[in-house]
Amino acid sequence: MSHGFELNPAKGPEMAESGILAKADRIIARLNEWVMTACTFAIMAAACILTYSVVSRYFLKVSTDWQDEASVFLLVGAIFMCCAYVQSYRGHIGIEALASILPASVNRIRKVLIDIASLSFCGFFSWKSWTLFHEALVQGHTTSSSFAPPLWIPYGLMAVGMTILVLQLLLQVLGHFVRKGVAA
Repeated sequence: MSHGFELNPAKGPEMAESGILAKADRIIARLNEWVMTACTFAIMAAACILTYSVVSRYFLKVSTDWQDEASVFLLVGAIFMCCAYVQSYRGHIGIEALASILPASVNRIRKVLIDIASLSFCGFFSWKSWTLFHEALVQGHTTSSSFAPPLWIPYGLMAVGMTILVLQLLLQVLGHFVRKGVAA
């Protein structure tokens, strides 16, 4: 029984073996691997920053005003940037109750419709993220703390991460139709 997580990226039955779609899939897969490595370091950096903050406050009685926002920026970046990698494995939360009772042909249609709906939502989210990024960059928005880092940093990470997710979803949607054409 599947819980929405496939051990191999969605290259198996959904991606063609050759052609431009396969080449694009390989490029996105390499990008996802690089991004996951960077996200791993970002999460470790956030953990170190928060640990330093606790130690410095408790033992040294030194207040730090930058650690919370730096950690949040790192974690926001890591979360949004690794979404496409998780999607390539179909590792996002999914409801599989219907998948187990539907016939295979109906389940394929359900999967295509869900991928198209996800692509539509994430495409809109990506577009809005880019508008937030542009607004924060042009207008110089910062957080309201005394540290006041620029907000274009998390908005930019969010926009880039969502754009990569949209590309991953687009490849998966196209893969449904390429597979159908190859099988016919």
